Amino acid sequence: AGRLFWVRPVRESGRRSASLTPPPSPKIINCSPRETTSASSNCSASRPGGNRCVCRVVFNDLSVNRCVCRVVFNDLSVNRCVCRVVFNDLSVNRCVCRVVFNDLSVNRCVCVCVCSSCCVQELVLEHVFGYRGFDCRNNLHYLNDGADIIFHTAAAVIIQNLSAGTQSFYLEHTDDILCLTVNQHPKYQNIIATGQIGECLAPSIHVWDAMTKQTLSILRCSHAKGVGYVNFSATGKLLLSVGVEPEHTITVWRWQEGSKVTSKGGHAERILVVEFRPDSDSQFVSVGIKHIKFWTLVGGSLVYKKGVIGSVEDGRMQTMLSVAFGANNLTFTGAINGDVFVWREHFLIRVVAKAHSGPVFTMYTTLRDGLIVTGGKDVKVTVGKTFSTLVCFIGRGREALGSGDEALQSNAASNTMINGHTQGGIWGLATHPFKDVFISKLLNKVSLGHPAKCTSYSPNGEMVSIGMENGEFIVLLVNSLTVWGKKRDRSVAIQDIRFSPDNRFLAVGSVESAVDFYDLSLGPSLNRIGYCKDIPGFVIQIDFSADSKHIQVTKASNLDYLVRFNPNKLTVDIDCIDLGVTLCFVFSSILGDEVLGVWPRNTEKADVNCACVSHAGLNLVTGDDFGLIKLFEFPCSEKFAKHKRYFGHSAHVTNIRFSCDDKYVISAGGSDFYFWAFILL
Repeated sequence: AGRLFWVRPVRESGRRSASLTPPPSPKIINCSPRETTSASSNCSASRPGGNRCVCRVVFNDLSVNRCVCRVVFNDLSVNRCVCRVVFNDLSVNRCVCRVVFNDLSVNRCVCVCVCSSCCVQELVLEHVFGYRGFDCRNNLHYLNDGADIIFHTAAAVIIQNLSAGTQSFYLEHTDDILCLTVNQHPKYQNIIATGQIGECLAPSIHVWDAMTKQTLSILRCSHAKGVGYVNFSATGKLLLSVGVEPEHTITVWRWQEGSKVTSKGGHAERILVVEFRPDSDSQFVSVGIKHIKFWTLVGGSLVYKKGVIGSVEDGRMQTMLSVAFGANNLTFTGAINGDVFVWREHFLIRVVAKAHSGPVFTMYTTLRDGLIVTGGKDVKVTVGKTFSTLVCFIGRGREALGSGDEALQSNAASNTMINGHTQGGIWGLATHPFKDVFISKLLNKVSLGHPAKCTSYSPNGEMVSIGMENGEFIVLLVNSLTVWGKKRDRSVAIQDIRFSPDNRFLAVGSVESAVDFYDLSLGPSLNRIGYCKDIPGFVIQIDFSADSKHIQVTKASNLDYLVRFNPNKLTVDIDCIDLGVTLCFVFSSILGDEVLGVWPRNTEKADVNCACVSHAGLNLVTGDDFGLIKLFEFPCSEKFAKHKRYFGHSAHVTNIRFSCDDKYVISAGGSDFYFWAFILL
């Protein structure tokens, strides 16, 4: 790994270039590797340690951290120059810059400022985009009298202030969090319990303080595959948990002591909700697939009674999805068919038919006035008093509502507080070239018709390209998100898609081991002007050089290829050059000498999924199969390089990018469906 190869195109009459002609007969470039050899250049020197060129700034635009320099002395063996910066008539300062484009014919170079203030020392998690609601229940709560909300995504719990929009995090879990509850007793205000998956290690329940993020107790469970639900008792001293293993064991804990009171197999089918009665430490109800059970804690044992349907009209056992409690020993359960069942003790006394037109996912009651609130898949919230009447919810106080991929706050109208993707892995991620904006395959909820795989901004910020799993790609106009053009020249998934730095070309890499080239100046018909095929291994990443004359291709076969073409002459040229001079506009390859040190010991070559070099060129971030974000210095050419690691994602990290000003790092989780924004210090 880490070697860089050239692409040899088809040659005619012994020539070393191949003409790229527009369709219907695009030129095919057969990819045959051969190792790169050094090339002489007036701009390079070979003496050890020679890594400076002295430049004079002739144009400066610090708002985008770029300066145009006139080369005075060249020694670009490691592609750095020292520039003399004059700004706002201040005294002469010095700034270290990285050469990103070099044209010695005019004796000029374009540099990116990488002065010491640009060097990243640390990453701090600032914001998480996403909410896990598609397979979890009752995991969105208010804190601090409604000032904050608390919810979970991946392996993190997020507390978000509603007025400021800021977030704080509890990050002590090691895998996906499946459940969350808040202790309602005033003595234990802001005490949270969360439970996680446990595929490899024994799952755990963490009890912690929401204000200080201090862990108060860790309960190691016998639940083999994970903790599906947790709930505190009325006094706040006991904690219920239910497992997702086949026995669906129910366990009662004294959480302050870290000890188990008792446990018992709950039901053969999945238990979805288990809740203490709000006035009891000994009675609780479990509901799930075609069952309801009424439990009592007697001494150190659990006993239960099954719900009895009896002869109630329309009474037939349904899958129960939610539970709530009323006065006089009443219990309410929401069914998958939209009915609400009313129970006294363990006997059914009434069925409110079609309270919702779909499953009743959540319920809430107040013992004091008998108010009942239900929420269903029909995206309705209904309110009633013991269901003598049902009315449309128009707003009584504030309600926090969680759907499959978003969290809402409802007053008279609803406001989206958190939005994200729902089921399906996230792969596409791109940052705007000069705004603090990023896109994923959600694309402001634009419907694409097929699952999206990758995305990219044009350097001028006017277009967005999206590669699809069916082989199609689309180009949208950013301002209107309308389709500028679409094309499908492949029948398999598009793995990466990139605009050239000059905004003229689009390179599209696919699972068919090919890269297609399109000239955007020819219009929205997106005519293919050429393609490279027979790459040994499907394309993973594509990077354009800063001068738009090269692309670097990272492939699944652990080798890098470099395609060189001259867009002005529409030719592909394989003459060797020194890669130290031709740098990538955006470097995202996980292979090559520059990133050799990102690979840890005893790992497979598929463990590191993504990488990105900062625009300043001093730092490198990676994402891997272990859910880790790692921060390196760049270049990272020594094996097993020193780095800093950051936790939070519970599944493999599929993509990672620096923001336009290197202020943020944004990462995408594959199967945890969420985005993380780190601020750089």
